[in-house]
Amino acid sequence: MAWFDWYTLVGMGGLFVVLGIVGFFWGSYEERSYYDNIANRPDVREFLDRLPWRPEPHAIIIGARIAVIVGVFMLLVGGGYWLWK
Repeated sequence: MAWFDWYTLVGMGGLFVVLGIVGFFWGSYEERSYYDNIANRPDVREFLDRLPWRPEPHAIIIGARIAVIVGVFMLLVGGGYWLWK
């Protein structure tokens, strides 16, 4: 690896962390807006039973968590490589 490769790792890690945080807020917003929309309907059985379960907001949140973990790992590897050189 060249001496400047740690820039790439730190930059990509930071990008993953930022995208993960944005994805977490986006998933939370989607989930909240979905259940608020359901609560305003006369038939609230789906809201009370949470069936059928809508996986999209939770999938976004899980993907955001994975992105943050990968980003932090890349930041640590880039920082370690910077300290090593």
